[in-house]
Amino acid sequence: MSETPDSAVRTYIENHRAAFLDDLAEWLRIPSVSAQPDHAGDVRRSAEWLAARLKETGFPTAEVWETAGAPAVFAEWPSDDPQAPTVLVYGHHDVQPAAREDGWHTDPFEPVVQGNRLHARGAADDKGQVFFHTLGVRAHLAATGRTTPAVNLKLLVEGEEESGSPHFRELVEAHKDRIAADAVIVSDTGMWSEDTPTVCTGMRGLAECEIELHGPDQDIHSGSFGGAVPNPATEVARLVAALHDEHARVAIPGFYEGITELTDAERALFAELPFDEERWLRTAKSHGAHGEAGYTTLERIWARPTAEVNGIGGGYQGAGSKTIIPSSALVKLSFRLVAGQDPDRLEEAVRAWAAATVPAGIRHTVTFSPGTRPCLTPLDHPALKSVVRAMGRAFEQPILFTREGGSGPAADLQDVLAAPVLFLGISVPSDGWHAPNEKVEIDLLLKGVETTAYLWGDLAENWRGARAR
Repeated sequence: MSETPDSAVRTYIENHRAAFLDDLAEWLRIPSVSAQPDHAGDVRRSAEWLAARLKETGFPTAEVWETAGAPAVFAEWPSDDPQAPTVLVYGHHDVQPAAREDGWHTDPFEPVVQGNRLHARGAADDKGQVFFHTLGVRAHLAATGRTTPAVNLKLLVEGEEESGSPHFRELVEAHKDRIAADAVIVSDTGMWSEDTPTVCTGMRGLAECEIELHGPDQDIHSGSFGGAVPNPATEVARLVAALHDEHARVAIPGFYEGITELTDAERALFAELPFDEERWLRTAKSHGAHGEAGYTTLERIWARPTAEVNGIGGGYQGAGSKTIIPSSALVKLSFRLVAGQDPDRLEEAVRAWAAATVPAGIRHTVTFSPGTRPCLTPLDHPALKSVVRAMGRAFEQPILFTREGGSGPAADLQDVLAAPVLFLGISVPSDGWHAPNEKVEIDLLLKGVETTAYLWGDLAENWRGARAR
Protein backbone atom coordinates (compact mmCIF):
# COMPACT_ATOMS: atom_id res chain seq x y z
CA MET A 1 0.00 0.00 0.00
CA SER A 2 1.47 3.37 -1.00
CA GLU A 3 2.05 6.04 1.58
CA THR A 4 -0.13 9.13 1.87
CA PRO A 5 1.67 12.49 1.65
CA ASP A 6 1.36 12.90 5.42
CA SER A 7 2.71 9.43 6.20
CA ALA A 8 5.56 9.98 3.73
CA VAL A 9 6.53 13.15 5.59
CA ARG A 10 6.39 11.40 8.95
CA THR A 11 8.39 8.44 7.70
CA TYR A 12 11.09 10.75 6.34
CA ILE A 13 11.27 12.68 9.61
CA GLU A 14 11.50 9.53 11.70
CA ASN A 15 14.24 8.12 9.48
CA HIS A 16 16.29 11.29 9.86
CA ARG A 17 15.43 12.10 13.47
CA ALA A 18 18.70 10.91 15.03
CA ALA A 19 20.95 12.73 12.56
CA PHE A 20 18.85 15.91 12.92
CA LEU A 21 19.21 15.87 16.72
CA ASP A 22 22.93 15.14 16.49
CA ASP A 23 23.45 18.12 14.19
CA LEU A 24 21.37 20.38 16.42
CA ALA A 25 23.40 19.30 19.45
CA GLU A 26 26.60 20.19 17.60
CA TRP A 27 25.25 23.70 16.97
CA LEU A 28 24.07 24.06 20.57
CA ARG A 29 27.60 23.39 21.80
CA ILE A 30 28.69 26.72 20.32
CA PRO A 31 28.19 29.33 23.10
CA SER A 32 26.99 32.12 20.81
CA VAL A 33 26.27 34.67 23.57
CA SER A 34 25.98 38.00 21.77
CA ALA A 35 25.78 40.05 24.97
CA GLN A 36 29.27 39.02 26.13
CA PRO A 37 32.23 40.38 24.12
CA ASP A 38 34.34 37.36 25.09
CA HIS A 39 31.98 35.23 22.99
CA ALA A 40 32.18 37.33 19.81
CA GLY A 41 34.24 34.61 18.16
CA ASP A 42 31.68 31.99 19.15
CA VAL A 43 28.84 34.02 17.65
CA ARG A 44 30.78 34.19 14.38
CA ARG A 45 31.51 30.47 14.57
CA SER A 46 27.80 29.83 15.06
CA ALA A 47 26.95 31.85 11.94
CA GLU A 48 29.57 30.03 9.89
CA TRP A 49 28.35 26.66 11.18
CA LEU A 50 24.76 27.44 10.18
CA ALA A 51 25.70 28.72 6.74
CA ALA A 52 27.62 25.51 6.08
CA ARG A 53 24.71 23.32 7.25
CA LEU A 54 22.24 25.23 5.09
CA LYS A 55 24.47 24.56 2.11
CA GLU A 56 24.48 20.87 3.01
CA THR A 57 20.70 20.97 3.31
CA GLY A 58 20.48 22.07 -0.32
CA PHE A 59 20.23 25.86 -0.22
CA PRO A 60 22.18 27.06 -3.30
CA THR A 61 22.92 30.33 -1.50
CA ALA A 62 24.02 30.51 2.14
CA GLU A 63 26.01 33.54 3.24
CA VAL A 64 27.29 35.14 6.42
CA TRP A 65 26.27 38.80 6.42
CA GLU A 66 28.33 41.27 8.38
CA THR A 67 26.85 43.98 10.59
CA ALA A 68 28.40 46.60 12.84
CA GLY A 69 28.00 43.97 15.56
CA ALA A 70 27.49 40.22 15.26
CA PRO A 71 27.04 38.47 11.90
CA ALA A 72 23.75 37.23 10.49
CA VAL A 73 23.09 34.37 8.08
CA PHE A 74 21.13 34.59 4.84
CA ALA A 75 20.08 31.62 2.70
CA GLU A 76 17.94 31.29 -0.39
CA TRP A 77 16.47 28.36 -2.32
CA PRO A 78 14.45 29.50 -5.36
CA SER A 79 11.51 27.45 -6.56
CA ASP A 80 11.39 26.19 -10.13
CA ASP A 81 7.78 27.46 -10.26
CA PRO A 82 7.86 31.01 -11.69
CA GLN A 83 4.53 31.81 -10.01
CA ALA A 84 5.57 30.63 -6.55
CA PRO A 85 5.22 33.05 -3.63
CA THR A 86 8.36 34.10 -1.80
CA VAL A 87 8.64 33.40 1.94
CA LEU A 88 11.30 34.71 4.32
CA VAL A 89 11.88 32.77 7.56
CA TYR A 90 13.28 34.81 10.46
CA GLY A 91 15.08 33.53 13.55
CA HIS A 92 18.27 34.16 15.52
CA HIS A 93 21.37 32.13 16.29
CA ASP A 94 22.63 34.05 19.33
CA VAL A 95 21.66 32.95 22.84
CA GLN A 96 21.35 34.29 26.35
CA PRO A 97 24.27 34.02 28.79
CA ALA A 98 24.36 30.78 30.78
CA ALA A 99 26.64 29.24 33.38
CA ARG A 100 26.43 26.14 35.59
CA GLU A 101 26.42 28.29 38.74
CA ASP A 102 23.20 29.99 37.57
CA GLY A 103 21.34 26.87 38.63
CA TRP A 104 21.83 24.59 35.64
CA HIS A 105 21.79 20.87 36.43
CA THR A 106 24.21 20.23 33.57
CA ASP A 107 26.63 22.24 31.46
CA PRO A 108 24.36 24.65 29.51
CA PHE A 109 26.44 24.23 26.35
CA GLU A 110 26.67 20.45 26.49
CA PRO A 111 23.27 19.23 25.24
CA VAL A 112 21.66 16.47 27.28
CA VAL A 113 18.62 14.38 26.32
CA GLN A 114 16.47 13.40 29.29
CA GLY A 115 13.43 11.43 28.23
CA ASN A 116 11.71 13.46 25.52
CA ARG A 117 13.53 16.68 26.40
CA LEU A 118 16.68 18.20 24.97
CA HIS A 119 18.34 20.51 27.51
CA ALA A 120 20.78 23.21 26.41
CA ARG A 121 20.97 26.95 26.08
CA GLY A 122 19.29 27.77 22.77
CA ALA A 123 17.40 24.48 22.49
CA ALA A 124 14.12 26.39 22.24
CA ASP A 125 15.28 30.01 21.98
CA ASP A 126 16.04 29.96 19.13
CA LYS A 127 18.41 27.45 17.55
CA GLY A 128 16.00 24.52 17.78
CA GLN A 129 13.22 26.49 16.13
CA VAL A 130 15.52 27.75 13.39
CA PHE A 131 16.98 24.34 12.74
CA PHE A 132 13.68 22.50 12.31
CA HIS A 133 13.34 24.31 8.98
CA THR A 134 16.31 22.37 7.59
CA LEU A 135 14.71 18.96 8.07
CA GLY A 136 11.28 20.36 7.18
CA VAL A 137 12.28 21.47 3.70
CA ARG A 138 14.01 18.14 3.04
CA ALA A 139 10.87 16.25 4.13
CA HIS A 140 8.81 18.53 1.88
CA LEU A 141 10.98 17.65 -1.10
CA ALA A 142 11.08 13.93 -0.32
CA ALA A 143 7.31 13.62 0.10
CA THR A 144 6.44 15.63 -3.02
CA GLY A 145 9.20 14.45 -5.34
CA ARG A 146 10.20 18.05 -5.98
CA THR A 147 13.80 19.13 -6.53
CA THR A 148 13.14 22.69 -5.32
CA PRO A 149 10.73 24.01 -2.69
CA ALA A 150 7.17 24.89 -3.73
CA VAL A 151 7.92 28.46 -2.62
CA ASN A 152 10.93 30.69 -3.08
CA LEU A 153 12.39 30.03 0.35
CA LYS A 154 14.68 32.49 2.13
CA LEU A 155 16.12 32.50 5.67
CA LEU A 156 17.44 35.45 7.66
CA VAL A 157 18.97 34.42 10.99
CA GLU A 158 20.35 37.32 13.00
CA GLY A 159 23.10 37.24 15.61
CA GLU A 160 22.07 40.01 18.00
CA GLU A 161 18.44 39.36 18.97
CA GLU A 162 19.37 38.61 22.58
CA SER A 163 21.21 41.96 22.69
CA GLY A 164 18.25 44.01 21.50
CA SER A 165 18.87 43.72 17.73
CA PRO A 166 20.77 47.04 17.63
CA HIS A 167 21.83 46.65 13.99
CA PHE A 168 18.93 44.63 12.62
CA ARG A 169 16.93 47.46 11.06
CA GLU A 170 20.07 48.69 9.31
CA LEU A 171 20.77 45.16 8.05
CA VAL A 172 17.23 44.75 6.73
CA GLU A 173 17.30 48.10 4.95
CA ALA A 174 20.73 47.42 3.42
CA HIS A 175 19.61 44.06 2.00
CA LYS A 176 15.99 44.95 1.26
CA ASP A 177 16.15 43.65 -2.32
CA ARG A 178 17.79 40.34 -1.35
CA ILE A 179 15.28 39.54 1.39
CA ALA A 180 12.15 40.81 -0.41
CA ALA A 181 9.24 38.45 0.27
CA ASP A 182 5.49 38.11 0.05
CA ALA A 183 5.32 36.89 3.65
CA VAL A 184 7.59 36.56 6.68
CA ILE A 185 7.52 33.51 8.94
CA VAL A 186 8.91 34.18 12.42
CA SER A 187 10.08 31.03 14.19
CA ASP A 188 11.02 32.64 17.49
CA THR A 189 7.82 32.16 19.40
CA GLY A 190 5.76 29.48 21.09
CA MET A 191 2.44 27.78 21.72
CA TRP A 192 -0.03 27.90 24.57
CA SER A 193 0.87 24.40 25.83
CA GLU A 194 1.79 20.90 24.75
CA ASP A 195 -1.89 19.94 24.62
CA THR A 196 -3.11 23.17 23.05
CA PRO A 197 -1.24 24.04 19.86
CA THR A 198 -1.69 27.66 18.85
CA VAL A 199 -0.63 30.20 16.27
CA CYS A 200 0.38 33.68 17.34
CA THR A 201 -1.15 36.45 15.22
CA GLY A 202 0.60 39.54 16.55
CA MET A 203 3.15 41.20 18.77
CA ARG A 204 2.92 44.51 20.56
CA GLY A 205 5.33 47.31 19.80
CA LEU A 206 7.46 49.12 22.35
CA ALA A 207 8.47 52.68 23.16
CA GLU A 208 10.60 53.64 26.17
CA CYS A 209 11.49 57.00 27.65
CA GLU A 210 12.95 58.74 30.66
CA ILE A 211 11.49 61.99 31.92
CA GLU A 212 13.73 64.04 34.18
CA LEU A 213 12.45 67.02 36.17
CA HIS A 214 14.78 69.79 37.35
CA GLY A 215 13.90 72.31 40.04
CA PRO A 216 16.50 74.14 42.15
CA ASP A 217 20.03 74.17 40.80
CA GLN A 218 21.04 72.14 43.87
CA ASP A 219 19.42 70.39 46.83
CA ILE A 220 18.08 73.06 49.18
CA HIS A 221 16.83 73.28 52.79
CA SER A 222 13.21 72.22 53.11
CA GLY A 223 12.68 74.53 56.10
CA SER A 224 14.08 77.65 54.50
CA PHE A 225 12.50 77.08 51.08
CA GLY A 226 9.83 74.36 51.42
CA GLY A 227 6.34 75.42 50.44
CA ALA A 228 7.66 78.35 48.45
CA VAL A 229 9.37 76.64 45.46
CA PRO A 230 8.29 73.67 43.32
CA ASN A 231 9.61 70.26 44.37
CA PRO A 232 10.70 67.96 41.49
CA ALA A 233 10.04 64.81 43.54
CA THR A 234 6.48 65.94 44.24
CA GLU A 235 5.95 66.84 40.62
CA VAL A 236 7.26 63.54 39.30
CA ALA A 237 4.74 61.82 41.58
CA ARG A 238 1.99 64.01 40.13
CA LEU A 239 3.16 63.15 36.65
CA VAL A 240 2.96 59.43 37.39
CA ALA A 241 -0.47 59.85 38.98
CA ALA A 242 -1.68 61.60 35.83
CA LEU A 243 -0.61 58.70 33.62
CA HIS A 244 -3.86 56.71 34.07
CA ASP A 245 -7.48 57.52 34.84
CA GLU A 246 -9.67 55.77 37.39
CA HIS A 247 -10.45 52.98 34.88
CA ALA A 248 -6.75 52.21 34.32
CA ARG A 249 -6.89 53.74 30.85
CA VAL A 250 -3.85 55.70 29.74
CA ALA A 251 -4.71 59.39 30.11
CA ILE A 252 -2.22 60.82 27.63
CA PRO A 253 -4.27 62.72 25.02
CA GLY A 254 -4.26 60.93 21.65
CA PHE A 255 -2.81 57.72 23.08
CA TYR A 256 -5.56 55.47 21.69
CA GLU A 257 -5.98 57.32 18.41
CA GLY A 258 -6.08 54.99 15.41
CA ILE A 259 -5.65 51.68 17.25
CA THR A 260 -7.06 48.48 15.81
CA GLU A 261 -9.77 47.38 18.22
CA LEU A 262 -10.40 43.76 19.10
CA THR A 263 -13.26 42.22 17.15
CA ASP A 264 -15.93 40.08 18.76
CA ALA A 265 -14.54 37.11 16.81
CA GLU A 266 -11.04 37.65 18.21
CA ARG A 267 -12.35 37.99 21.74
CA ALA A 268 -14.26 34.74 21.29
CA LEU A 269 -11.10 32.97 20.06
CA PHE A 270 -9.13 34.19 23.08
CA ALA A 271 -11.91 32.91 25.32
CA GLU A 272 -11.51 29.39 23.88
CA LEU A 273 -8.08 29.07 25.46
CA PRO A 274 -7.90 27.15 28.75
CA PHE A 275 -6.76 30.14 30.78
CA ASP A 276 -6.47 29.71 34.55
CA GLU A 277 -6.10 33.19 36.02
CA GLU A 278 -5.15 31.96 39.50
CA ARG A 279 -2.36 29.85 38.05
CA TRP A 280 -1.27 32.77 35.88
CA LEU A 281 -1.11 35.01 38.95
CA ARG A 282 1.12 32.49 40.70
CA THR A 283 3.43 32.50 37.69
CA ALA A 284 3.42 36.30 37.75
CA LYS A 285 4.19 36.25 41.50
CA SER A 286 1.35 38.75 41.84
CA HIS A 287 -1.45 38.92 44.39
CA GLY A 288 -4.15 40.28 42.11
CA ALA A 289 -5.07 41.09 38.52
CA HIS A 290 -5.40 44.71 37.44
CA GLY A 291 -5.77 46.64 34.23
CA GLU A 292 -7.94 48.54 31.82
CA ALA A 293 -11.62 48.17 32.66
CA GLY A 294 -13.75 46.16 30.24
CA TYR A 295 -11.07 43.70 29.13
CA THR A 296 -9.98 40.25 30.27
CA THR A 297 -6.45 39.53 31.42
CA LEU A 298 -5.48 37.92 28.09
CA GLU A 299 -6.96 40.81 26.15
CA ARG A 300 -5.01 43.28 28.27
CA ILE A 301 -1.63 41.62 27.74
CA TRP A 302 -2.10 40.76 24.06
CA ALA A 303 -4.31 43.34 22.42
CA ARG A 304 -4.40 46.53 24.51
CA PRO A 305 -1.72 49.22 24.73
CA THR A 306 -0.14 49.99 28.08
CA ALA A 307 1.87 52.59 29.93
CA GLU A 308 4.05 51.26 32.75
CA VAL A 309 6.28 52.94 35.30
CA ASN A 310 9.57 51.02 35.23
CA GLY A 311 11.34 53.16 37.79
CA ILE A 312 10.93 56.37 39.73
CA GLY A 313 13.41 58.27 41.84
CA GLY A 314 14.54 61.57 43.26
CA GLY A 315 15.87 63.09 46.43
CA TYR A 316 17.49 61.46 49.41
CA GLN A 317 17.45 57.63 49.40
CA GLY A 318 19.78 56.81 52.31
CA ALA A 319 19.08 55.74 55.88
CA GLY A 320 17.41 58.21 58.19
CA SER A 321 16.21 61.61 57.03
CA LYS A 322 17.66 64.50 55.10
CA THR A 323 15.33 67.48 55.02
CA ILE A 324 15.87 68.77 51.51
CA ILE A 325 14.03 69.77 48.41
CA PRO A 326 15.88 67.75 45.76
CA SER A 327 17.21 69.43 42.68
CA SER A 328 15.89 66.70 40.35
CA ALA A 329 13.70 63.61 40.00
CA LEU A 330 12.98 61.19 37.21
CA VAL A 331 10.63 58.50 35.99
CA LYS A 332 11.30 55.73 33.47
CA LEU A 333 8.29 54.73 31.36
CA SER A 334 7.60 52.04 28.80
CA PHE A 335 4.65 51.78 26.45
CA ARG A 336 3.47 48.59 24.78
CA LEU A 337 1.78 49.47 21.50
CA VAL A 338 -0.84 47.66 19.43
CA ALA A 339 -1.70 47.73 15.73
CA GLY A 340 -2.55 51.24 14.60
CA GLN A 341 -0.10 52.90 16.99
CA ASP A 342 3.22 54.32 15.90
CA PRO A 343 6.24 54.91 18.18
CA ASP A 344 6.93 58.30 16.60
CA ARG A 345 3.37 59.53 17.14
CA LEU A 346 3.48 58.17 20.67
CA GLU A 347 6.65 60.12 21.34
CA GLU A 348 5.00 63.34 20.14
CA ALA A 349 1.98 62.67 22.40
CA VAL A 350 4.15 62.00 25.47
CA ARG A 351 6.23 65.12 24.92
CA ALA A 352 3.08 67.24 24.59
CA TRP A 353 1.53 65.61 27.67
CA ALA A 354 4.64 66.19 29.79
CA ALA A 355 4.90 69.82 28.69
CA ALA A 356 1.24 70.39 29.61
CA THR A 357 1.50 68.56 32.94
CA VAL A 358 4.79 69.81 34.40
CA PRO A 359 4.20 73.14 36.23
CA ALA A 360 6.03 76.42 35.86
CA GLY A 361 9.32 76.53 37.71
CA ILE A 362 10.20 72.94 36.77
CA ARG A 363 12.36 72.28 33.73
CA HIS A 364 12.02 68.87 32.15
CA THR A 365 13.68 66.68 29.54
CA VAL A 366 12.16 63.69 27.76
CA THR A 367 14.55 61.13 26.26
CA PHE A 368 13.25 58.30 24.07
CA SER A 369 15.04 55.14 22.98
CA PRO A 370 14.43 53.77 19.46
CA GLY A 371 10.95 52.27 19.27
CA THR A 372 9.59 48.97 17.94
CA ARG A 373 6.39 48.92 15.91
CA PRO A 374 3.56 46.46 16.59
CA CYS A 375 2.59 43.84 14.03
CA LEU A 376 -0.72 42.05 13.53
CA THR A 377 -1.83 39.48 10.96
CA PRO A 378 -5.55 39.56 10.11
CA LEU A 379 -7.30 36.28 10.86
CA ASP A 380 -8.55 36.02 7.29
CA HIS A 381 -5.12 36.43 5.67
CA PRO A 382 -4.56 33.53 3.23
CA ALA A 383 -0.97 32.97 4.39
CA LEU A 384 -2.15 32.67 8.00
CA LYS A 385 -4.74 30.14 6.91
CA SER A 386 -1.95 28.08 5.34
CA VAL A 387 0.04 28.14 8.60
CA VAL A 388 -3.04 27.01 10.55
CA ARG A 389 -3.82 24.21 8.09
CA ALA A 390 -0.23 22.95 8.06
CA MET A 391 -0.01 23.01 11.84
CA GLY A 392 -3.39 21.28 12.12
CA ARG A 393 -2.16 18.45 9.87
CA ALA A 394 0.97 18.01 11.97
CA PHE A 395 -0.79 18.07 15.35
CA GLU A 396 -3.98 16.38 14.12
CA GLN A 397 -6.20 18.70 16.14
CA PRO A 398 -7.71 22.18 15.88
CA ILE A 399 -5.32 25.11 16.18
CA LEU A 400 -6.26 28.02 18.44
CA PHE A 401 -4.98 31.59 18.37
CA THR A 402 -2.89 33.77 20.65
CA ARG A 403 -0.96 37.00 20.48
CA GLU A 404 2.33 37.97 22.11
CA GLY A 405 2.40 40.66 24.77
CA GLY A 406 6.09 41.35 24.27
CA SER A 407 7.90 42.96 21.38
CA GLY A 408 10.55 41.94 18.87
CA PRO A 409 12.35 42.82 15.65
CA ALA A 410 9.74 41.18 13.42
CA ALA A 411 8.06 44.56 12.96
CA ASP A 412 11.18 45.84 11.19
CA LEU A 413 10.67 43.17 8.53
CA GLN A 414 7.01 44.09 8.26
CA ASP A 415 7.82 47.77 7.80
CA VAL A 416 10.74 47.52 5.41
CA LEU A 417 9.42 44.67 3.27
CA ALA A 418 5.75 45.70 3.42
CA ALA A 419 4.95 42.02 3.97
CA PRO A 420 2.68 40.30 6.49
CA VAL A 421 4.38 38.69 9.48
CA LEU A 422 3.25 35.21 10.54
CA PHE A 423 4.42 33.28 13.58
CA LEU A 424 5.30 29.60 13.62
CA GLY A 425 6.73 28.30 16.86
CA ILE A 426 6.45 25.10 18.87
CA SER A 427 8.02 26.12 22.17
CA VAL A 428 5.93 25.88 25.35
CA PRO A 429 6.12 27.99 28.54
CA SER A 430 7.92 25.26 30.48
CA ASP A 431 10.87 25.42 28.08
CA GLY A 432 12.41 28.11 30.27
CA TRP A 433 13.65 30.71 27.82
CA HIS A 434 16.48 32.77 29.38
CA ALA A 435 16.32 30.58 32.48
CA PRO A 436 18.50 27.76 33.83
CA ASN A 437 17.88 24.31 32.35
CA GLU A 438 16.31 25.59 29.13
CA LYS A 439 14.89 22.70 27.10
CA VAL A 440 12.78 21.82 24.11
CA GLU A 441 10.27 18.99 23.86
CA ILE A 442 11.65 16.76 21.11
CA ASP A 443 8.22 15.59 19.94
CA LEU A 444 7.10 19.20 19.56
CA LEU A 445 10.32 20.08 17.76
CA LEU A 446 9.55 17.36 15.23
CA LYS A 447 5.99 18.67 14.91
CA GLY A 448 7.60 21.93 13.85
CA VAL A 449 9.54 20.01 11.23
CA GLU A 450 6.34 18.37 10.03
CA THR A 451 4.44 21.66 9.92
CA THR A 452 6.99 23.27 7.63
CA ALA A 453 7.02 20.17 5.41
CA TYR A 454 3.31 20.80 4.75
CA LEU A 455 3.41 24.59 4.79
CA TRP A 456 5.37 25.33 1.63
CA GLY A 457 3.07 23.28 -0.58
CA ASP A 458 -0.03 24.74 1.05
CA LEU A 459 1.18 28.31 0.51
CA ALA A 460 2.05 27.63 -3.12
CA GLU A 461 -1.32 26.00 -3.79
CA ASN A 462 -3.62 28.35 -1.94
CA TRP A 463 -1.92 31.73 -1.89
CA ARG A 464 -1.04 32.02 -5.56
CA GLY A 465 -4.68 32.51 -6.47
CA ALA A 466 -5.23 34.86 -3.56
CA ARG A 467 -2.28 37.00 -4.67
CA ALA A 468 -3.57 37.11 -8.26
CA ARG A 469 -7.06 38.31 -7.31
